[in-house]
Amino acid sequence: MVLQVEKNTYEAKVQEIAKQLLAATRENRSFLTSLRDQMRWDDKLLAWTMSNPGLRVQLFRFIDCLPALHNKPEIAAHMQEYLQDDSVELPSALKGLLNFAAPDSIPGQVAATTVSTAVETLAHKYIAGDSMKEALKTIERLRKNKMAFTLDLLGEAVITETEAQFYLDRYLDLMTQLVEASKKWTQIPSIDSADGEILPQVQVSVKLTAFYSQFDPLDAAGSEEIVCDRIRILLRRAKELGASVHFDMEQYAYKDLTLSILKKLLMEDEFRNRTDVGMTIQAYLRDSEQDTKDLIAWATRRGYPLTIRLVKGAYWDQETIKSMQKDWKQPVYNDKAATDANFETITQLLLENHEYVYSAIGSHNVRSQALAIAIAETLKIPRRRFEMQVLYGMGDKLASALVARGHRVRVYCPYGDLLPGMAYLIRRLLENTANSSFLRQSMEERPVEELLAPPVVDNLTTPKHTLGFANAADTDYADMELREAASRAFINVRQQLGKHYLPLINGEYQQTEQTVDSVNPSNYSEVIGKVGLISVEQATIAMAAAKAAFPAWRKTPVKERAAILRTAGDLMEQRRAELSAWIVLEVGKPVKEADGEVSEAIDFCNYYADEMERLDAGFSYDIAGETNRYIYQPRGIAVVISPWNFPLAIAAGMTVAALVAGNCTLLKPAETSCVIAAKFAEILVEAGIPKGVFQYVPGVGSLVGAYFVKHPDVHLIAFTGSQEVGCRIYADAAVVQPGQKHLKRVIAEMGGKNGLIVDESADLDQAVVGVVQSAFGYSGQKCSACSRVIVLAPIYDEFVKRLVEATRSLNIGLSELPSTQVGPVIDANARDKIKEYIAKGKQSAELVLEMPVSDSGYFVSPTIFSQVAPQSAIAQEEIFGPVIAVIKVKNFTEAISVANGTNFALTGGLYSRTPSHIQQAQAEFEVGNLYINRTITGAIVARQPFGGFKMSGVGSKAGGPDYLLQFLEPRTITENIQRQGFAPIEGVE
Repeated sequence: MVLQVEKNTYEAKVQEIAKQLLAATRENRSFLTSLRDQMRWDDKLLAWTMSNPGLRVQLFRFIDCLPALHNKPEIAAHMQEYLQDDSVELPSALKGLLNFAAPDSIPGQVAATTVSTAVETLAHKYIAGDSMKEALKTIERLRKNKMAFTLDLLGEAVITETEAQFYLDRYLDLMTQLVEASKKWTQIPSIDSADGEILPQVQVSVKLTAFYSQFDPLDAAGSEEIVCDRIRILLRRAKELGASVHFDMEQYAYKDLTLSILKKLLMEDEFRNRTDVGMTIQAYLRDSEQDTKDLIAWATRRGYPLTIRLVKGAYWDQETIKSMQKDWKQPVYNDKAATDANFETITQLLLENHEYVYSAIGSHNVRSQALAIAIAETLKIPRRRFEMQVLYGMGDKLASALVARGHRVRVYCPYGDLLPGMAYLIRRLLENTANSSFLRQSMEERPVEELLAPPVVDNLTTPKHTLGFANAADTDYADMELREAASRAFINVRQQLGKHYLPLINGEYQQTEQTVDSVNPSNYSEVIGKVGLISVEQATIAMAAAKAAFPAWRKTPVKERAAILRTAGDLMEQRRAELSAWIVLEVGKPVKEADGEVSEAIDFCNYYADEMERLDAGFSYDIAGETNRYIYQPRGIAVVISPWNFPLAIAAGMTVAALVAGNCTLLKPAETSCVIAAKFAEILVEAGIPKGVFQYVPGVGSLVGAYFVKHPDVHLIAFTGSQEVGCRIYADAAVVQPGQKHLKRVIAEMGGKNGLIVDESADLDQAVVGVVQSAFGYSGQKCSACSRVIVLAPIYDEFVKRLVEATRSLNIGLSELPSTQVGPVIDANARDKIKEYIAKGKQSAELVLEMPVSDSGYFVSPTIFSQVAPQSAIAQEEIFGPVIAVIKVKNFTEAISVANGTNFALTGGLYSRTPSHIQQAQAEFEVGNLYINRTITGAIVARQPFGGFKMSGVGSKAGGPDYLLQFLEPRTITENIQRQGFAPIEGVE
């Protein structure tokens, strides 16, 4: 699929049309300018954002928060908190408005009324109505001006299946009401018919994610099945009514799946001849030109045209930020000129293939629309196959100018409540006030030649965003090839199930008398591997080997040690899909989380390699006649006792930290996750670790673990696990054994009772999703998992209701299934202990959710208790499973007190849009890792070093700049360099 005509062929005509359109949009500009001093408050707010970047950020944050505020004093208080920030230079009018002493004073209430009214007025500029009555008035006004419409229902980010069904029902009802109203409309030939064909007067725009709360590219087949069932209902009803349906495009992660679903559905016999449907292409995406070519080829095969709406794209900031955070290739163009150039290329592609697709060119850029017109007029494209589109409230004058030229214009009209519409409003405001916005540049009366010049693209390469440490990128399962690689890995791993895994002692695999079967928690009849457990006698041999290997290893240059770690990280990256599959099958972790664990293990290898090279340089403080060096040396022999819940990442992290610091290391993994630890051992051997330096020593904790902890030749113990075992290790390690000449260092991470506060100003969509992910990800078996939600009284009931429905919408099942969000717990003991806590909870709190689960694996229902007393057992004791206690508090001070009211201090979180609450939490919330307005799990190496205090553990944070210091002994070396009163003095000849 190539362009049929050279681009510059149209340029003269483009310039001619663009100048005509621009002149039309600038009519009455002098009259408008004379009214600037009489602008309404909503106009002033918008104008101020264009001239003050600091105010722009704070004002948009306040607008985002506004719908959640319950009364005028709250609004006034938040206005002051947001807008009187030191970084914001306020316009005098706004400064005067905010100059009140108390939020509940009369001036405060006046300010709240003024600004909230202005924001509501501003919202109505971009939202066609918050009721059907208002929406119909807007539509009838548009039709009076000879403009067609498409109506989009706001708030489609569904998080529960109840909401998904509700939105389908609303769309069905919306189409019915619109068609009923249309019976009274006068026919307008310019928009209601074309080339002798009657066009649907009613059109709605929908998003696929609105129809399934668990829409996920990883579960492409499952998402397709459920979404298609609901879309079929929608399309059938649309046909009965004579309405048309257009499918919007959303975030990049959903793009390929969205196109795939629609292509398949619209090739079904029932829908193949439908021409009253449409899809969307976003020109800011780097692969959108190829997507367009693929769509045209598909439409050619289909044999019936459908509409392709071409837009620039509305999620640029979000896509850019996400790609940076995920270390993924950026999907959008960085330069607006590149987007504009791509828009023009795709416009030409669509219009030159008008026999196969109808084009809907959505833009407020006069040049973009002029190019489309120039091509359409040159090629004499029939009217049915071409229309222009603008957003409601943003392209009014351009739309009028296009109508005057005789073109069919459709206005995209968002409709719905202000609260769910706020995200849409913010996007429109950001777009409207961006420096690169054509509307803004036009309002600033830039020279015509500059506004209408062809876009010039200097560099289309993707910039590197990494600052400092470069984290490993998780698998992007939106990529079909990577999903297929994951499927192949499961097939490969399943062919290896049931093999024997032996201990590695002094470089040789050793036979053992005792073995244990490691089973799949999703199906405990399936044996993952048979693991040999060492005896105390074999532990003695391993200790001797470590002691013998230590002198040479401590002298090995740090660069060589670091190189082994980096090689291990590279090997893990190469085997990422396979390692993920082992994690899924052996410990029951869902696929995405298993993949994230592999990333973390790789990060530990690379980060600690970097850190040790940094520390190896030492520090110098020299003065005249004296040199002072601060250096580090390894401690000796390290014992790593790793947990089953992060069987690769934590085992790898503690082990490679000890190794790169120069310590000989023995890894004793949890008995339920020995196969994954064996795979890690294989990787270290392949990476070049010397014999005796690292040894894989699975064994019974109460025997072998205790032996290692008490052994006089052990210098440090790195442990992650339960508080009970951690405290025992801490006590045993403190006892100086006969022949021991050092005090042992213990690094222990021992879990938490992690609380997450949700206040009145929180975005409940984000808060509910965040709590669900934090509490039920990996069935609540992360030491960072949320087990308490502390909610302020005004929103408590609503929050609990939505939390229950969102949790009920989760898929519970075999961990390897791509649809699964909640898998099993690790074993029967864990399952039974969790059920005991659930029984306790039923006696002291209100059970609001418990779901049926399979008994073929170690499954426990996601369980929610409300009306929980802060001092009850389920609110105080660690429950390593999918159980959360929801606690009601009166105010934020009480919330902080309850959050701090346990023996643990590991992770905590806050969902709030109140700056003072955020500041208070930062100062007073007693946790090692505090997360604000995001999930409280998923710490990333270097970005969020992980670890807590109080009874959550002892030691510096894993993945942080202090962690390796625990594995090292510091030394200071001072040398007097004077000889008979003479010493070299640097810088003096």
